[in-house]
Amino acid sequence: MRKIIATLLVALCTMNYSHAQETGEDELGFWAMYFGTNRVSEKLSIHTEAQFRFYEVASNFNQMLLRTGLNYHISDKAMATLGYGYIETDTAFPEFDGEQNSTENRIYQQFVLRNSVGKFKFSHRYRLEQRFLSSPTGSETQHRARYFLRVTYPITDTWFLTAYDEIFVNLQEPLFGQNRLYGAIGYKANENVSVQAGFLKNHFTGRNFDRLQIGIFWNTDLRKKNDEPN
Repeated sequence: MRKIIATLLVALCTMNYSHAQETGEDELGFWAMYFGTNRVSEKLSIHTEAQFRFYEVASNFNQMLLRTGLNYHISDKAMATLGYGYIETDTAFPEFDGEQNSTENRIYQQFVLRNSVGKFKFSHRYRLEQRFLSSPTGSETQHRARYFLRVTYPITDTWFLTAYDEIFVNLQEPLFGQNRLYGAIGYKANENVSVQAGFLKNHFTGRNFDRLQIGIFWNTDLRKKNDEPN
């Protein structure tokens, strides 16, 4: 198993992709990500998230994304979220002619459903976003819908495979926003912490970006435990 995992990681790190030379898509980029779910009551938890995205594996910073949200746990298989995100994008990769940073304040609502078929675990996420964008050329408001489907398969008690596809639909022209296709291998350190290493194919109209990803997932339970007998 260790030899297989090592081979997969080496293959990901040595892939060489040849694309058009107009928007940095000939470079293999990298996303470093953190996701947290902090349970504060039986029905409520707080989502925390930070992502740092690079045009190249070790250089050319592209984007910082910070996101939080309040989750309402309807059941073990259904959850609703109201949240906020702040995104800062640096478009100073050489092909962008040194354009200044743009910023986005984002409000989002989402609904997540989970189910299992045998050993396969599925997660469906439906999200609406209100995006308040600001750049050197002006400000605008955009609206977007997203659908995310993830499937996870356990290899052992600690190792697992996971893949997802997410489509972005603009609620203004143009209709198609982007599509993300992702595959990864994951390691579950304990009940609260897991790590994923994977590869993302990010498709826009006329553009494709290839990204390595490392993600850390940390769940905490902040509810007070009463160990004393009643």
